[in-house]
Amino acid sequence: MSGSKQQDLVAKLVGTAAALAAAWLAQKLIAETWKARTGHEPPRADDEGDHGLTELVAATALTGAIVGVARVLATRGAAKLTSNDGA
Repeated sequence: MSGSKQQDLVAKLVGTAAALAAAWLAQKLIAETWKARTGHEPPRADDEGDHGLTELVAATALTGAIVGVARVLATRGAAKLTSNDGA
């Protein structure tokens, strides 16, 4: 495998691992913050609880936005760290 192809593979693997870790960490942070503010866990798809539509939409939007941003930033950071020029 050529050096460039190997470096591309390493960048993809590191980027994927960083994105997964960032998404997991963001979800944990959201769950803890939600619980501290509301007194209960954020609603999930498999919950049979009595969560209102407003709470479901808020939890989904907040989680999606924060996890999405965390994944993008982690992937970009990993790509920057594994790039040839380091800039």
